[in-house]
Amino acid sequence: MNAILISIPISIILVAIAIWLFFWAVRSGQYDDLDSPAYSILLDEEERRRRSKEKDNESKDERGE
Repeated sequence: MNAILISIPISIILVAIAIWLFFWAVRSGQYDDLDSPAYSILLDEEERRRRSKEKDNESKDERGE
């Protein structure tokens, strides 16, 4: 009986921490682009450089630089 009284609050705390970590990851953008990293290994090095330059230019345009 004593083990249940200890394990229930501990499990509730662990679930609360897991939920907080999930929402933190979503807010910080961890799940924004799941497909590109998987395909990047298939691209040639030159194409990868070109795409990264295009992405940098797009981000500069969005920031107004």
